[in-house]
Amino acid sequence: MRFIIDECTGSSVANWLKNQGYEVFSVYDNARGMIDDDIIIKAFIEGWILITNDKDFGEKIYREGYSHQGVILLRLENERTKNKIEVLQKFLSLYSNQISNQFIVITENKVRFSK
Repeated sequence: MRFIIDECTGSSVANWLKNQGYEVFSVYDNARGMIDDDIIIKAFIEGWILITNDKDFGEKIYREGYSHQGVILLRLENERTKNKIEVLQKFLSLYSNQISNQFIVITENKVRFSK
């Protein structure tokens, strides 16, 4: 699986995913300041699943009609890196085969899938 990690999600999350064996592109580390339009286009064209904390990507997809290969939106009360990693670890262990082409919203207590 290939993940593009939005700048706001952080390089620690990207590094953790790399250590888990995933292919990762970190916007923070490799393209700091990249605008959301360019991120969603890059993700779609290059086949990345986007992980972000930025709810603007919902607007990009549902209102502006951008295509995607999959988006994971973290809507966490606790935005600390440790919590992001724990939530992603649990999510990936349960749902890794259901991510492609889905818009997924994850909270500490709930996972919501939509096409």
